[in-house]
Amino acid sequence: MKRLLFSTALALMAPAAFAAEPTQAMQDYMQSHIRDWAQDPVIVNAIAAQNAVTSGYAQARIDEMDTLWRAEVGTGSSALVDGVLMNTASDFLRMQVQAAGGTITEVFVMDAQGLNVAASAATSDYWQGDEAKYQESYGKGPGGVHYSEIAFDESSQTYQAQVSMTIVDPASGAAIGAMTVGINAEELM
Repeated sequence: MKRLLFSTALALMAPAAFAAEPTQAMQDYMQSHIRDWAQDPVIVNAIAAQNAVTSGYAQARIDEMDTLWRAEVGTGSSALVDGVLMNTASDFLRMQVQAAGGTITEVFVMDAQGLNVAASAATSDYWQGDEAKYQESYGKGPGGVHYSEIAFDESSQTYQAQVSMTIVDPASGAAIGAMTVGINAEELM
C-alpha cells in the first residue's frame, strides 16, 4: 500500500516537479554510482571496436539497420540483436544493473554514430542518434550529460528517468560514444 501511495504521489508530481531540471538525487547518483564504472575498459574497448566498423556508415545504412532491429527484437535469435546483447560489454552492464539492487533498470551503450554497442536488455530501436539522450551527451563532447524527465516506463512498470553521458577515450580525451542509464525514480527517492 505504501508503494502504491508513493507511486501515485510521484505520478502526480512528476510532470511538474521534474520537467525543467534533474533532481539533485539523480545528479548525486550519477556521480557516486555510475561514473565509477562508465569508463571501464570493457565499455571503452567495445565502443572503439564498433566505431572502427561503423564510422563510414551512411544514414541509409543506419536506417536500414534500425528497421531490421525493430522487426527482429523480441522474435528470438537475430544476428543484429544478439550481437548487441551477447557480448562482454553487455555482460558487464547486466552486472551493474544487478549490483544496483533495483535502482538501475537498464543500461545501453552507443557508438559515435548513435548505434547500440551493448545493452543490459534489448532496446526498442537500434539507432539512438536522433534522440536527445545521444545528441545532448555525445553531441556535446566530453563531459556531456543529459537527464530525461521522469516518466512511467511500461516495460519495467516503474517511474524512471534516464541519465546519458559521453564516453571518452581515456588516452586522447576525445568523445567516442555515449551511455544511457535508466534509474528507477521510486528507488532513488
